[in-house]
Amino acid sequence: MKVKVSRKAHFNAAHRLFRSDWSFEKNEDIFGKCNNPNFHGHNYELVVSVTGEIDQETGFVVDMKVLKDLIRDEVEEVLDHKNLNIEVPEFEKLNPTAENIAVVIWNKLRPHIDASKELEVVLFETPRNFVTYSG
Repeated sequence: MKVKVSRKAHFNAAHRLFRSDWSFEKNEDIFGKCNNPNFHGHNYELVVSVTGEIDQETGFVVDMKVLKDLIRDEVEEVLDHKNLNIEVPEFEKLNPTAENIAVVIWNKLRPHIDASKELEVVLFETPRNFVTYSG
């Protein structure tokens, strides 16, 4: 029997969506307000889910305290109150779209989750705009 458990978290971060190899006009056309050269911010909401068999000894799929600490150390401490374009190495050459941020978060968490378990990251950039990545 597989069970999915989830933990919510949040972080605040600034970013600018643009490609340096495009003109300002093309960036403006594709990314609109998100191309602001002075950056803009979001209050990101994150849901991290782990799916797997229930451990018969503990009754857990994953220890939620361990998951909470992992999210804090690998995501919140790294991304919270940061300018993603400037302060987060993964985004030096990667456009920090919600899609790419979700993949980066998944890649940061995956090595710490038992390989027998599935990992899913849902990232809300706004209450109505969100992405889901499962590897």
